[in-house]
Amino acid sequence: MRSVIIHNPMSGFGSDAIFEFERALVHAGDECTFRALAPDFVAEDAVADAEDFDVCVLSGGDGSVTGLLYALRNRNVPVCVFPSGTANLLFANIGNAPEPAALARACRVGHTASLDLGEISWEDEQGARHVKGFGLMSGTGFDAQLMEAALPKKAAMGQAAYFAAAFANPRPTVEEFTIIVDGQEYHRRGISCMVADNAMIQGDIQIVPDCRMDDGLLDVIVIETQDAAQVLRPLFFGIVDKTGKSIGRPRLEAFRGRQITVRTEEPVPLEVDGDVVSSGVTEYHAKVLPGACSIVVDSMSSYQLSSDAPARFADADEIAFPKE
Repeated sequence: MRSVIIHNPMSGFGSDAIFEFERALVHAGDECTFRALAPDFVAEDAVADAEDFDVCVLSGGDGSVTGLLYALRNRNVPVCVFPSGTANLLFANIGNAPEPAALARACRVGHTASLDLGEISWEDEQGARHVKGFGLMSGTGFDAQLMEAALPKKAAMGQAAYFAAAFANPRPTVEEFTIIVDGQEYHRRGISCMVADNAMIQGDIQIVPDCRMDDGLLDVIVIETQDAAQVLRPLFFGIVDKTGKSIGRPRLEAFRGRQITVRTEEPVPLEVDGDVVSSGVTEYHAKVLPGACSIVVDSMSSYQLSSDAPARFADADEIAFPKE
């Protein structure tokens, strides 16, 4: 088996788990290429030769992994997402077992699912157009403000930096959003408007029900509140109703479609999968890329194929946790 591991060493807290994964993945006669990304890496360059390998492993946080996935879109390359970031929400949404040896075995078994990506485009303050892919949630308003405020403390505090940023801004600005979903126009007031390909956050809480990566749709989520503390209400409801199907999500409204446009009266910051990409936009467009990526999945994932396909490599069942 030929594999390539593309690792972002700047992600997360510097865990060595990716090297444990590599030891479990590589068997006698295999070839494994390990690439450590530079801070200014270009995703398209990093995966330029991905078709030369049996599996491409993307190791990093949500932002870097999604950027690499977008560069691999529609190329039919089997991709394993390895969680090396702070939150690793994309990996959590895929649902594979997190142990390095289990992921190594999944790569050798080779079951894959064709999963969607989102694509978002906007113009910056100078009028230049930008296009990025996303696998989680992107949007404008309070969520982008939180990401921007949390960035300086993220390396030291991890996910707690987002809560600290929220408490530092208890009265976020209420925006007027014009939302166009597959040609249907809506007008809403709120502190944030996000577009989601996945909407499960920490604690396995789904912000909206049935938001999946294999339905060919995106979810538009509006937070309709004037108080940051009220954002905690849907999170509290999520603790007792993780799927959102029983008691719903107060202060949230959601729409679903393939082509999305969101406009605001005033410039607001924009974040893409947790990375703030612009300090002020008044309009962005998002669309779904159905089945754009071939993602390695195991029996723990809700995206596991129903067919019992044979292992791609004869020794797949021999993978176990590395011996001491």
